[in-house]
Amino acid sequence: MKIKKNFTLRNVCGENIVVAEGKENIDFTKIISMNESSAYLWKNVEGKDFTSDTLRDLLLAEYDVDPATAEADAKAIAKKWKEAGIAE
Repeated sequence: MKIKKNFTLRNVCGENIVVAEGKENIDFTKIISMNESSAYLWKNVEGKDFTSDTLRDLLLAEYDVDPATAEADAKAIAKKWKEAGIAE
């Protein structure tokens, strides 16, 4: 999996927002907001190939969370990023 080109994480008024650059930015009907842990994951995989296992390992390294919760959260985040069209 990889974050699609032309999508960037920005901090806007204290909110972590994914913005599209170029022609993708024409459609403003979807705003993608990320919480602190999603933004942490984004920053650590941006420009790299990754899997839900990569996301799980990052969560385990950064947060006090049990492996089963990290696994479930990582899979959910990967699925949401794909559904939102920001990762492939």
